[in-house]
Amino acid sequence: MSNPDSNESQEKQVNEEEFNAQKENILKQILTSEARSRLNNIKMVKPELSNLVEKYLFGMATQGKMSSQITDDQLKKILSSIQQPKRDFKINRI
Repeated sequence: MSNPDSNESQEKQVNEEEFNAQKENILKQILTSEARSRLNNIKMVKPELSNLVEKYLFGMATQGKMSSQITDDQLKKILSSIQQPKRDFKINRI
């Protein structure tokens, strides 16, 4: 007799793998090689930022709002708009 929780977790894992494969396939189609390389580099350093950008690009592509491939310069603009601005702190010592 199989455990129902085990079946649910296996099904969830399979669905997640299918979604990731579909996302990677779409990203390969909509990003130029330079942009894909930049996104992979960002994924190694800041995985949270990379996930946000991937979700954004995936959503735009599935909604049909992409007219052409995303270049490296366009990806830089997307990254700068998604990233929160850095805060500079100035400490004055007396």
